[in-house]
Amino acid sequence: MTLRLPSTEGGMHTYTPRSEPARFTAGGPPLASRTVFAAAHVVADPYADTSPDAPAAVDWDATLAFRRHLWSHGLAVAEAMDTAQRGMGLDWTGAAELIRRSAAEAKAVGGRIACGVGTDQLAPGAASLEDVRTAYEEQLALVEETGAQAILMASRALATVATAPDDYLGVYAHLLRRAAEPVVLHWLGPMFDPALKGYWGSTDLDAATEAFLQVIAEHPDKVDGIKISLLDAGRETELRRRLPAGVRCYTGDDFHYPELIAGDEQGFSHALLGVFDPLGPLAAEAVRVLDTGDTKGFRELLDPTVELARHLFRSPTRFYKTGVVFLAWLAGHQDHFTMVGGLQSARSLPHLARAYELADGLGLFPDPVRAEARMRSLLSVYGVHP
Repeated sequence: MTLRLPSTEGGMHTYTPRSEPARFTAGGPPLASRTVFAAAHVVADPYADTSPDAPAAVDWDATLAFRRHLWSHGLAVAEAMDTAQRGMGLDWTGAAELIRRSAAEAKAVGGRIACGVGTDQLAPGAASLEDVRTAYEEQLALVEETGAQAILMASRALATVATAPDDYLGVYAHLLRRAAEPVVLHWLGPMFDPALKGYWGSTDLDAATEAFLQVIAEHPDKVDGIKISLLDAGRETELRRRLPAGVRCYTGDDFHYPELIAGDEQGFSHALLGVFDPLGPLAAEAVRVLDTGDTKGFRELLDPTVELARHLFRSPTRFYKTGVVFLAWLAGHQDHFTMVGGLQSARSLPHLARAYELADGLGLFPDPVRAEARMRSLLSVYGVHP
């Protein structure tokens, strides 16, 4: 059987899907040499009568089942991050419920979880530095109450109100003093969220890096690690080498993750990646190979996934969530291709078709026949008769 698929270059082409199912099975020894978080998506309730600007309607059973899937492969879950559509369909009320439910599920199954702490309960444009601190404190308290680790996310409100690096230093110093346990600091670049341009007080990345490192240097006992999402492998490697002893670097670079996780003679990055939502089982297997000291085998498994990752995260990068949820549907982790906020419409049919081809070629689908059938059903909605 073949499919006629629209090409990203225009026109149609013929693709022959694979017939062999994914070979990645759950279980296996715990990941040892690297700490690996998959930032997980949320599953929308497709039967809710809602609209793009209404509160998110979440299918909690399917959402939690997907987290159990990630935990079953030995991965940790990064919850309520931008992959879960924070600020792009999921508001703070929905995120708070997601954190509570996922943290409880983590306790029940023995999974590791860290949750995003931000300021998205603030109305746009109605914030002061004190408002930002208070909003961060509210979310930090909730995450700590659940027993989850906190990830201090970049704040749109802080980026709006801050006028100099000292404003960032003051807010983060205050939060780190209040944190009960070491946190992860997250530097999310403007390619993921244009509202974060100039974070840390400067659009000059060298100057911003110095402010970021100053926060860590002044509170190393309260920083478990940093997540860098700038899609710049060289900058991440340089920054990683300057971290205080005991502070980890978690790569958030969905373009260069194999080389950054593999590392070099001076160190390596752990991982906290949105692309490990669809790649979770394969990524876990690759890290287990790396645990044996086989860097070459690790790269042989993970390097071929980069083409898919770069496709999913192509500009405008912030819409990568659409491809992530699309692949979850094809893989059978949910019964529909619907997203909170209606974001399923954020990528074109040719983009989704190419994502299907690349994922199928990697053998990511547990049931390739089902994935093909679902791809055919989507094509028919667009008037394509494969």
